[in-house]
Amino acid sequence: MLTPDTPVVLLQHGGLDNLSGKTGLAMLRHRGGPIVAVIDPAHAGADLRAVTGIDRDVPVVADMTAALACGPKAAVVGLAPSGGRLPEEMEADVLLALEAGLNLASGLHSRLADDPRFAAACRRPGQWIWDLRREPEGLEVATARCAALPCRRLLAVGSDMAVGKMSACLELAAAALQRGLDARFVGTGQAGILISGQGVALDAVRVDYAAGAVEAAVLQAAEGAGPGTLMLVEGQGSLCHPGSTATLPLLRGSQPTDLLLVHRAGQSQVRTRPGAAPVAIPPLPEVIAALEAVAAQGRPDGVRPRVKAVALNTALLSDAAAEAAIQQTVELTGLPCGDPVRQGGDGLLAALVGAFA
Repeated sequence: MLTPDTPVVLLQHGGLDNLSGKTGLAMLRHRGGPIVAVIDPAHAGADLRAVTGIDRDVPVVADMTAALACGPKAAVVGLAPSGGRLPEEMEADVLLALEAGLNLASGLHSRLADDPRFAAACRRPGQWIWDLRREPEGLEVATARCAALPCRRLLAVGSDMAVGKMSACLELAAAALQRGLDARFVGTGQAGILISGQGVALDAVRVDYAAGAVEAAVLQAAEGAGPGTLMLVEGQGSLCHPGSTATLPLLRGSQPTDLLLVHRAGQSQVRTRPGAAPVAIPPLPEVIAALEAVAAQGRPDGVRPRVKAVALNTALLSDAAAEAAIQQTVELTGLPCGDPVRQGGDGLLAALVGAFA
């Protein structure tokens, strides 16, 4: 739906400086295509770099009227608000975008295409509203078909939710493309799909078909792939989290050849709701052993997938503390480790390519 060269405007209303705007912030950080404007009345006129720390030159404007002057062809809802519904303060800008002929992409749980107001505003032939969180039609129960693919399939698995699995995969994909490798990213959440243009919103799929949805997405992305292709599958959730169900269908559906463990430096408990009983993250060697044991099941006979490296999220640390944490993780796990966001993906990619041999 959203092509890599489509100029987009991000609707970030109130979410430019906090996690409610994580979808748009991820696009600002990782989308290679043009982002011509960001709408956030709270920061209109501010420097994007100063507000977000993201090194990108994009004007921050107050409303869609100002954004239209920047030449967007599509509007993207960049918020992931609690409850998954479109905030009322954003409705006028969405309507104006559609009336101006822009296409619209949304990762909200509420389906904007089903809203009569928005549907009626689409008057241009071929104009679309893309609700990412729709279960694909024609899904089947997974049958381990991805195990027969000739390419390497690296699945990111986390010690918790929201530790940077998508960012790690995207940085590795960018580094691989810089090397001239055939690297392909399969998004499994709204931000990853919007950035890459392909994948499946796993949390919109009925549980019986979740592995099949992943399988179908990987097979589609693998068209024309060969032994030299590196498929990077965005992880979701965590085996360590009591509220997560996503890891198993990702393992079964993608049939990974290799695993990348993503962990936040210094984190010892999973993040749950305030007041919930604390849940510890086991020592990383135990996490790795559990992941490898589960990954070995539900697949045809052959080489079992192993964790080949650790991507360490050191965003909260100084440079010196980050280097120390990376070295400690290497010593603890015996695996290559790096922070692909802080350091770039090339170093960790080189270690992975060496481990693949």
